[in-house]
Amino acid sequence: MSTSTVPDPPSTPPGRRPGLQTVGLGHWRHDLPASLVVFLVAVPLSLGIALASGAPVTAGLIAAAVGGIVAGLLGGSVVQVSGPAAGLTVVVAQLIDQYGWATMCLITALAGLVQIGLGVSRVARGALAVSPAVVHGMLAGIGISIVLAQLHVVLGESPQASPVENLLTLPASVMAAHADADFIGALTIILLLAWPRLPKMMSAVPAALPAIVVATVVAAVLGLDHLARPEVPDNILDDLGLPGLPSGDIPGIALGVLTIALVASLESLLSAVAVDKMHNGPRTDVDRELMGQGAANIASGLAGGLPVTGVIVRSSTNVKAGARTRTSAVLHGLWIVVFVVFFGGLVEQIPLPALAALLVVVGVRLLDLGNIRELHRHRDLPAYVATVLGVLLTDLLEGVLIGLGVTLLLAMYRLTHTHVEVSQRGDRWHVRVAGSLTFLSAPKLTSALREVPVGADVDLELDIDFLDHTAFDCLHNWQTTHERLGGTIRLEERRRPWYSSRESASPVLRKGSEAAEQQLTDPAWFAPWPGPDGSDEPNIVVESNGHGPGDGDGDGDGDGDGEVSAEARLHRGITEYQRLTAPLVEPYLADLAEHGQRPTHLFIACADSRVVPNLITASGPGDLFTLRNIGNLVPPHSDSAHPDDSSVAAAIEYAVEVLSVQAITVCGHSGCGAMAALLMDDRRSIPPATGRWLDHGDVRLEEETIRPDGAGTGGDAGLSPADRLARSNVVQQLEHLLTHPSVRRAVDEGRVRVTGMFFDIGSAQVHLLDPTTGRFAPPTEVSAARWQGPLHDLTPARS
Repeated sequence: MSTSTVPDPPSTPPGRRPGLQTVGLGHWRHDLPASLVVFLVAVPLSLGIALASGAPVTAGLIAAAVGGIVAGLLGGSVVQVSGPAAGLTVVVAQLIDQYGWATMCLITALAGLVQIGLGVSRVARGALAVSPAVVHGMLAGIGISIVLAQLHVVLGESPQASPVENLLTLPASVMAAHADADFIGALTIILLLAWPRLPKMMSAVPAALPAIVVATVVAAVLGLDHLARPEVPDNILDDLGLPGLPSGDIPGIALGVLTIALVASLESLLSAVAVDKMHNGPRTDVDRELMGQGAANIASGLAGGLPVTGVIVRSSTNVKAGARTRTSAVLHGLWIVVFVVFFGGLVEQIPLPALAALLVVVGVRLLDLGNIRELHRHRDLPAYVATVLGVLLTDLLEGVLIGLGVTLLLAMYRLTHTHVEVSQRGDRWHVRVAGSLTFLSAPKLTSALREVPVGADVDLELDIDFLDHTAFDCLHNWQTTHERLGGTIRLEERRRPWYSSRESASPVLRKGSEAAEQQLTDPAWFAPWPGPDGSDEPNIVVESNGHGPGDGDGDGDGDGDGEVSAEARLHRGITEYQRLTAPLVEPYLADLAEHGQRPTHLFIACADSRVVPNLITASGPGDLFTLRNIGNLVPPHSDSAHPDDSSVAAAIEYAVEVLSVQAITVCGHSGCGAMAALLMDDRRSIPPATGRWLDHGDVRLEEETIRPDGAGTGGDAGLSPADRLARSNVVQQLEHLLTHPSVRRAVDEGRVRVTGMFFDIGSAQVHLLDPTTGRFAPPTEVSAARWQGPLHDLTPARS
C-alpha cells in the first residue's frame, strides 16, 4: 500500500492529547479540495446503499452527512470518513423487512449506545483480534449478496428475499430481456471500470459520479422515462423524525442491536487501521473512534438515517486526495447537507439500474482476490469459505459464528498435528518435534516415541513454541524410562528451553511474556560452539544417563574422558548446517551460483573470531565481499608492492574493478589484540611475521589521543587506550585506502564511497564514523546519507 505525503503532526500542546484538534486551519488548502472529492464519491454510494438496504434513499444521505460531521468531529482518526457502508446492507435489509423502518432507526440509535459503552470500556483493540479470514469472509459474503440482489435490478426485475433465491431466479431475470434497463446498467458498469484508466486529469474525479451522471443524462436523452427511479418526498426534510418504538419480539430486536453494533464497530476499526497505513499523520485512537462512531449512530438513528461505519472507500479517497486533518471529513458532511437541502430533487432523475450497477461493482470489489491469496498462503481459506457460505445460506451473525467455529477447529487441528519425525542416522536415532506440544498432540508424540528401540542412543531435537504440562509429562516419562533401560538422550532445544527449564524446576514462563522472551534459546548461528567439556553451548544439553558425547563410546567425539574434540565440534556444526540451514539458503545460493556474485560492499574487518560481519550487518550470501586480516589493516599503495602485502591490494582491486562494489567499509572492534600489541613498549615477544604486518598499523597520532585518562578527541572518552587506538586505526586505514589508485579513481568518479565503523564486542553495539565530525556514534545518530558523505581529514589528533 502506498504511503501519502501527509506530514508528521505538530507537537501536541501540554495537557492535550494527540489527535484532538478538530480542524486544522493551516491545512485548509489541502482539506477543502479533498472534502469535495469525497463528497462526489459519497453521494452516489450512499444512494445505492440505501437502495440495497430497502431503506428510503434519503436515509443514505442522512447517514453520510451525520457520519461526516459527528464521527469526523468526535472520532479518533483524523482522516477516516464515515457513512453508510455496504458491509451492513444485508443485515439492515433483514431488520427492515422484519421490524419496519421506524424500528430500524431505533436499533441504529441503540447500537450507537452499545458502541459508546465498548469505547468507554476500552475493548476496541480486542475487536481487532478477530481472524482476518472471518472478517474478509463476512465482507465477501455481503458482497456476493449485494451482487446477486442488484443484478436483478440492473436487469429490470425485483430482487428476492435471500441470496439463494436471487441465484436461483437469476436465469429467469436474464431471459426477461428488459433491454433499456440492461443498457443503462451495462453503460454504468463500463464507465465505472474504464474511468480510472482515462488520462489523469479526468480520472482524478471519482468514477462513481461520472458513471451515474452519464447514465442519468443518457436515459433522459433517450427518453427512458419508464425506468424505475428513487422515490423522494417533495420536502426531503420530511424524512427526518424520531424512531418508532418496537412492538413484540424484544429479544430479536436486542440481537439486531448487538449485530449492528458489533459489525459496525469491527468494520470501522479495521478501516481505521488500514487507513493508518496510508499516511504518516497521527495514529488512530481506536477507543475514541469507537465512541465517535457510537455518537454518529445515535444521531443518525434519531434523524432517520442508516447505520454509520468508517468506510475504507471514502477514507482512502480522502487520503489520496491530500486530506491532512478531520476538517475534510466534516466538510464533506456539510456538502451533503447542502446537496440534500437544495438539490435533493435531482435524485429522482437517477435510473435505479444505474444505482444497482454501481452496487454490483462495489459488491464485486468486496471479494478481494489479494485477500484470498493471502489467506490461502496462511492456510486459513477453510474459515474464509465457511464464513462466506454461512452468510449466504443463513444470515450475517450466524455466518460469522460459523467462521469463528471453523477458525477454532483449524487451531485445534494445528495443535494436534505437531510434526514428529523419527529416523535412524548411523548408530544413533534422531527424533525431531516441531510446532506446539499440548495435550492434543500427546497421543501422536507417544506413538512416535515408541518407534525408538529400547537402549538406543537418541538425539532429541525440540523445535517447539509451547509445551504444556501433559506434553511435558509425556516426554519426561519417556526420557526416564529410556534411560533406566540403558539408553542415552542428547537434547537440543531450538527456541526457548521449554523442556529443560521445567525439568530443572525453573519457573514456568507465560508464552509471549517479557521474561520468556529474555530466555529465548539462542539460534545455533548466534551461539558459539561448546567448550571442551560441552557445557558452554547454550542450546545443547549433554546426554542424560551420565554419558558425554565423547565418552569413549566409539563415536569419535572425544578422547574418552567426556571432552568434545575440536574436530567433533566442527563436524557437529557442519552436520547442523547441512540439516537445518542448507535447505533454507539453497535458493539464494543457487541463484548466486547461476548468475555470479553481485556484492555491493567490500567489507574489511579484523580476523578476530568474535567479529562476525554477516551477523553485525544482517547480511546474507552475496551481500559482502569480505577481506579479513589481523587488525583490519590496509597497507598504503606505496607499500603494497611488497609480496607479503599483495593479497590485500589484489582483493581491493578485484572488488572495485571487477565486482564494481559501491562502498568500502573498514570495521574496527573493541579488545583488538593487534591494537594491544601496538601499544606494547617491548614488541620482541611478537612473532616476526606478525610484527612486520603490524607496522602498517602504527597510527601516527599525538600521545594525548590514546592516553589512559580518556581525554582524546573523536568521542573516545571512557574507552581503554587499545580501543581508542582501534578507532583511530579505522580512520588511518581509510586514508590508506585512498592511496590505492583504483579506489581513489572510483571515489573521485562517485562510483565508490568509503565508510568506517566500530564494533563494541562487550555491548554488541555498532558505532558509525560520522565523516562530518570525525566521531563514532550509534546508527540512530548518523543517517545513512550522512554516513556515506565525503570523507574529510578525520585523524582525531588533527580534528
